[in-house]
This record gives sequence, C-alpha cells and structure tokens, in this order.
Amino acid sequence: MIQNYLEEIKSELQRAASEKDHPFRYFTLATVGLERVARLRTVVLRKFEKDLKLIFYTDSRSKKMIHLQENKNVGLLFYDPQTLTQIRMEGIANVIQDKEAIAKAWDEIELKARKDYTTVSTPGTSLDSPDQLDYLDDEDHFCIIEVIPFKVEYLQLKRPNHIRVNFSREVNRWEGEFIVP
Repeated sequence: MIQNYLEEIKSELQRAASEKDHPFRYFTLATVGLERVARLRTVVLRKFEKDLKLIFYTDSRSKKMIHLQENKNVGLLFYDPQTLTQIRMEGIANVIQDKEAIAKAWDEIELKARKDYTTVSTPGTSLDSPDQLDYLDDEDHFCIIEVIPFKVEYLQLKRPNHIRVNFSREVNRWEGEFIVP
C-alpha cells in the first residue's frame, strides 16, 4: 500500500514535466545561502525520471549556483491546491557538464524563453527600469541542474485522516513508512 503513494508521486511529477498547467510544474527550490540562511525560489520542472531524478534550468551566474558550490544539499516543495497534496524532497543537486545534453536541452527551449539565459547583466543586478534589460547575441549562461533525492515526503490533507508518508532511498530502492501528519 505504501508503494502506491510513491507511484503516485512518480506519476504526478512525470505529468508535471510535460504539462505546462500541472500544479507541480513550478516548484520551490531551497538552498542554503552563504549567510547560512535558507534561500527559496520558484523554478520550473523540465524533466523527471522514474528514479525520481529531476531537472531544472538556471542562469549559471545566479546566486543559487554560488549556494550550490558551497552546499549541494537542496530542498524541493511541490503543492497542489486542488487536491491539497504536498510533496517535499531533500536531495543533492549537480550541475550537468555534458555538452551534448546541454545543446539538446537548449535546442528544445522556445526562442522567447532563451532570453532568460542571455542577459548582459547577471541575475540580481539593479536596474532603473525593466525596459533597460539588454541581451547577448552570441552567448548564453544556460545551465542544467539535476537533483537526486534521498528523502521524499508525501502529505495529503483529507478527512477523516490526513495521510503522510516518508520515503528514504536505501541503496537502489525506496523504503516508506506512514508517519503522523
């Protein structure tokens, strides 16, 4: 029975990676900042694999990249307000270095979305106006991050009882247990 919840997680995240209107498509990524304070931001789920590995994209000059160089441990939070389902993950984030994989992903991005990775100024730089944003012509700062989870928690708020299940990666399999919500 517990494995059914893991299969539901996999199914929903697989859908979220391909369906733009899925509630898990945009999720919260937490890193630890240099000041040892949690830093949270919303990112887009780009790919999902059945072993629960997730992929998102970022600008290689963003603060999250500095945070990940210091500490590869991340937290992820997905929430569906319709079903009152929350998925929390803890994992290790890795920067993909494979040039072919990077080129393939870049080619799959819509042209208008590529601008997110081609700004002249680094993310977080002050601007007098959003209209002053300039873009590079022949250069980009596109980066692929993969997250390999080692802990997954499923929570569904429902009556008569909320359901909360904790999964931990054990070698090549996931072990689950019900826990008090």
